[in-house]
Amino acid sequence: MKVYEFYFNPGPKKKIETDLIFDSFCYEPLNIYEKKMGSLYLVGLLKNVLPKNLHLLETLAQFIREGYYKKAVLSPEKSLRKVLKETNVFLDQMIGKGDVSWLGNLSLAVLALKDFKLNFAKVGGIKIVLLRGGKIVDIDRKLKFQDIEPYPLKIFGTVVSGKLNLNDLVLIFTENIFDFFQKENLLNEIAKSPQLLEEKLKNLLEEKKEELIKIRGILLVISLIKEIVPGKKEIIAPKISKEFSLKEVFLPYFKFFKEKLSFQFSKILALLPQPQLIFNKKWGLILILIFVLFFGFLIDRNEKRKKMNLYLDDVEEIEEKLKLAEELLAQKEPQNEEKANLLLKESFEKISPILKDSSELPRHFSTKVLSLNEKILSHLYLFNKLEMIENPEIYFRFEAKKFIPQKLIFAEDTLYFFSPYSKNIFKLDKNKKEVLMEIDKKFDSAVVLKNNILFFTKPNQLTILRNDQFSILSLEIPHQDFDFSDLAYFKENLYFFDKKAGQIIKYPLTQLEQDFFKLGKPEVWLKKVIENESKSFGVDGFLWILNKDAILKYQTDDLKERIKPDIFPPPKEFSKIFVSPTLPHLYILEPLQKRILIFDKSGQILKQFQSEKFNNLLDFAISQDGKTIFLLNDLKVYRIGI
Repeated sequence: MKVYEFYFNPGPKKKIETDLIFDSFCYEPLNIYEKKMGSLYLVGLLKNVLPKNLHLLETLAQFIREGYYKKAVLSPEKSLRKVLKETNVFLDQMIGKGDVSWLGNLSLAVLALKDFKLNFAKVGGIKIVLLRGGKIVDIDRKLKFQDIEPYPLKIFGTVVSGKLNLNDLVLIFTENIFDFFQKENLLNEIAKSPQLLEEKLKNLLEEKKEELIKIRGILLVISLIKEIVPGKKEIIAPKISKEFSLKEVFLPYFKFFKEKLSFQFSKILALLPQPQLIFNKKWGLILILIFVLFFGFLIDRNEKRKKMNLYLDDVEEIEEKLKLAEELLAQKEPQNEEKANLLLKESFEKISPILKDSSELPRHFSTKVLSLNEKILSHLYLFNKLEMIENPEIYFRFEAKKFIPQKLIFAEDTLYFFSPYSKNIFKLDKNKKEVLMEIDKKFDSAVVLKNNILFFTKPNQLTILRNDQFSILSLEIPHQDFDFSDLAYFKENLYFFDKKAGQIIKYPLTQLEQDFFKLGKPEVWLKKVIENESKSFGVDGFLWILNKDAILKYQTDDLKERIKPDIFPPPKEFSKIFVSPTLPHLYILEPLQKRILIFDKSGQILKQFQSEKFNNLLDFAISQDGKTIFLLNDLKVYRIGI
């Protein structure tokens, strides 16, 4: 058996530069008792990471590993089931302490392998594929629509078991990597010649360099061959030069001088008569340490000066651009303001690498750089309509044991909260009266439909809420293996985004009586033009499709416009768009940069709201008049007036 771990753009280990962390863990038996249980493999990914959960994947992996091998008296399958139940309890305790930021953001697969018998469970977007005899088998299909029960928390439910054969390949992907492999047809290529797996994947960086820079994640491969070869980890990422470290450069010299001087000093002391000793060995070592520290200080100061000299020209250029930008802004002419904005963006790009080294620069120079950066940001924020909110208004706060919301919708001055992981609907009216509407269903998305709210449950069920009463409808499936992930309503039609097929499916909707609806047959409304990175969509007469950093505007099948917002900070990963035929704006959520943005329908920025308190934005809703934004962040609901 051979195990490969392929890491795609993992980033630095000691700090979070984005809100995404991922890791894989491979455990082999350490003794005769553990050999009975076989090998254990985990692949995990966590989005919207808060500092307190930076090590959550490692904690879960260690917890599962200890529990699995501790139960060596059980079969591997029973042991896995038992430890996953304990893991559910462990995660439930985290929720009890108010930590829900990981809920909906955690993806984790756990696989146990013993004598070709595979047992596995997963949650989230991890994908597990078996390659056998040139065929691709989706072995986690049974877990496709597995839901999370809230209390007692049931993250891991079904354990799937199966028998593997010699020369099988089991591939465990995080979601983005699987999508990339599908898009590039790499799975079919590997299936044709699985023995060339290592060579194919090593060539991936060179062949798909530009595409790979944009994605992050893991592929773990278990190859069942006769010989047992230790696993190996591959990092697939652009080459990044290692940061210069004084400690690494001079530590060997410091140790050498300390040892040599200590040895020589001891010899001298030994030759001197005991009464003439003024300093003992302890004081000698202290003097050596002082010398080493002073020597290090001089070297450090010299290095800081060298770095400052490297940046002097850049800082002078930044100062000149900032001065010119301020002069252009003072003229208050639209054309000059655009030029000023461009100069400010260029200045920010140039100063960013200097800021990263600010701790390694002389204090007076570092202070100057920080001051320049503050001036640049203040102008950029003003020009790009960005409002930093230090203490946003908390409209409502949930108690974890009562209800854990993941999504919300606004209708008739009332907020409705729901979740794909929790049954029931939480209703909050304008007077903040709380009502838990009990229904034995979980909901993935919702849309306002005249005087009704329509809730969607995967794979194809609709629940209509009218006057606090529920009615159920089922959708006729458009084709096999569909995957609806979002919906919209406009002029007697329901629109669904089929993420897997990359299509928009339309259903005519007719209201027969006051509380009864009839659904027509599905039609493909937009065919195979949606990119894999599409996140969300809305309909208001036009079709608006939200991509990672752009907005696509369609009329029927025609792409009318691709809007790439020229704003600061530049978009990284939009997550949701809201449009309405009664409102003139586009509302877009970007959790990664802790903000919500408002554009006019030509793509011009009107307002941005950003706050450090928006550290786990899940969803948002807009009031009917468009003047109030409700933001769901963990267990808090923030309200922003426009």
